[in-house]
Amino acid sequence: MTNKTLIFDLDGTLIDTAPDLLDSLNHSLNIAGIEQADPSRLRGFVGHGARVMIERAFEAQNKPLSDSLLDELFGVFLKHYAGNMPGKSRPFDGVLDTISRFQEAGYVLAICTNKLESLATNLIGALQLNQHFAAIVGADTFTFRKPDPRHLTETIRLVGGDPKRSVLVGDSSTDINTGLAANVPVVAVDFGYSDKHVQTYGPTRIISHFDELTTAMADELIGIA
Repeated sequence: MTNKTLIFDLDGTLIDTAPDLLDSLNHSLNIAGIEQADPSRLRGFVGHGARVMIERAFEAQNKPLSDSLLDELFGVFLKHYAGNMPGKSRPFDGVLDTISRFQEAGYVLAICTNKLESLATNLIGALQLNQHFAAIVGADTFTFRKPDPRHLTETIRLVGGDPKRSVLVGDSSTDINTGLAANVPVVAVDFGYSDKHVQTYGPTRIISHFDELTTAMADELIGIA
């Protein structure tokens, strides 16, 4: 029988990376000569990637942004972000206990993120968590990425799992749409980086703290309760 698998999104789900992503955004905006971003207005866009964050920051200040400038600032952002890992990024409350109880219950754990694989791997390594995950799959691991359901299903298969015996944990419409398209139940956290409340997108379950993510819940969702 194939392994039970628990697949996590990274930013806004496992790790609170917003402080560092916003720092790198503001570094990029400083290079561009415009005001720093308002964190309260942009936190909801953190999960959409650096390019979207840069675009939203320029829109908020009614500043023009050419494709060439966006490309330049994206490069500045990545260099700053990669060079300051792990910075202020930390696991959300309850993550470490959740990892332990699911591993003790025989689940295989993996990460499926739209962060570049190298950045995701380096971050998890810098936080000394890499030993817990059978695979860390990023936006550039395959030729497709979330919300393409193959990003999730191929991650599951990479660690010897089966989508029918898997659960995805995420924080955004992208995660929820990916899981639903792959016929994999989705547990959405409501403390992540979604621009709207996750209930809007119809996840299978919603949790407000990782203490609520129990092995009994996961077993029920994959039909082995």
